[in-house]
Amino acid sequence: MDPIVLSRLQFASTTIFHFFFVPLTLGLVWVVAFFHTMYYRTGEEKWKRMAKFWGKLFLINFALGVVTGIVQEFQFGMNWSGYSRFVGDIFGAPLAIEALLAFFMESTFLGVWIFGWDRIPKKLHLASIWLVALGSNLSALWILIANSFMQNPVGYDPASVETGRLVLNDFGALIFNRKAWLAFPHTIFASLTTAGFFLMGISAWHLVRKQNVEFFKPSFQIGAVMGLIAVTLTGLVGHSQGVEVMQTQPMKMASIEAIWYNDPNEPGSPFSILTIGDLSGKREIWTLAVPRLLSLIACNNLDCEVPGVYQVQAEYEAKYGPGDYIPLMVFTYWGFRVMFYSALIMLAMSGLAVLAIMRNRLEQFKLLKWFTPAMILPYLANTGGWIVAEMGRQPWIVQGLLKTEDAISPNLTGGMVLFTFLGFLLVYAALMAADIYLLVRFAKAGPDATDKGVIGEPVAVPVEA
Repeated sequence: MDPIVLSRLQFASTTIFHFFFVPLTLGLVWVVAFFHTMYYRTGEEKWKRMAKFWGKLFLINFALGVVTGIVQEFQFGMNWSGYSRFVGDIFGAPLAIEALLAFFMESTFLGVWIFGWDRIPKKLHLASIWLVALGSNLSALWILIANSFMQNPVGYDPASVETGRLVLNDFGALIFNRKAWLAFPHTIFASLTTAGFFLMGISAWHLVRKQNVEFFKPSFQIGAVMGLIAVTLTGLVGHSQGVEVMQTQPMKMASIEAIWYNDPNEPGSPFSILTIGDLSGKREIWTLAVPRLLSLIACNNLDCEVPGVYQVQAEYEAKYGPGDYIPLMVFTYWGFRVMFYSALIMLAMSGLAVLAIMRNRLEQFKLLKWFTPAMILPYLANTGGWIVAEMGRQPWIVQGLLKTEDAISPNLTGGMVLFTFLGFLLVYAALMAADIYLLVRFAKAGPDATDKGVIGEPVAVPVEA
């Protein structure tokens, strides 16, 4: 039992579990803020009911997301003390700002919003939910700034590399890392896509059963428009990320497309529709590709040549010394395709939904029943995207500076990690099951259950729901 492999599996699993909750929180909070704003401006009761109902589901997801996120930072000391020692003086700064500024702000004002109904001035109450939205998204920004340093390290003193402890000498460069400012809108738009399909999925379940039609029809309409716009913008920003990856992490780009070797005599680089390799993920057996399309994606022209993994491997060996610098492409290749193909399906479904709404034929929309199971699509896309981002960087834990094998805590045994790994899996699985159960229970109960009490107070939900 290799402690490095087990530690990587542990961190990957806890991250995926945590990120199950994050996008919905980041996206749904803007929806709740919008509904509350409409209630404040119009005074119509339907907007208040929407704010409360969707707010209840937001709160369930938020609470469990906070619990799962706490474990993430502890692992830096438990399993990755070598990493913490090397990069802690830089990596710790944005994480500290995230906790002390953004997280405290969103948590404080969330409490004000929960218990402020009819207790504080309406304008202050409205401001509280917008501050929650701002705080949660600022929290994502600072975390992405920290993560982006691992992908594209900037703002450090090069002389400190040899000391084994990086020193930050340009805080502005750290904050304005181009990698972070591409990852941030991509994450936010992906979160809005998640929220849009969440609205559509739950609303469709009720509309198919003709329950609370006057409540869930506008919810579906808003979710469809938001989903279509958000998934489109996610793809556009993702294209910009691809161009940036080509410049800073060519090995990741090659592994995403499973390019082993690019023939310099052939113009441009092909985009792989489907590639089958051996079990190691490092040898091609058969591929189906569109000629020159990858050049357009990676370089915005049809003639750019994207180097293959073996070509980048030779460059890295010359630069960093002997070693295997090729990531496990079975994860990067298929992770990207899960993300990409899920996004295409979401684009088509949300587009058809908006078309049905424009034609005033939502009740006759034959695909309506499929929007409830389609709620899984943004989660698949989000997970696939994070797998590509993190696995594509391997074997580096900090690109070009620190390998993953050198970041592990000393004296860590496989048995120790296996114990915590299994423990985390059980706890996180229970939390996810609880989240799904509560979301399904209150979603099926509908707005009537929320109307029986104020958010934050006990509400009786029918058992048959």
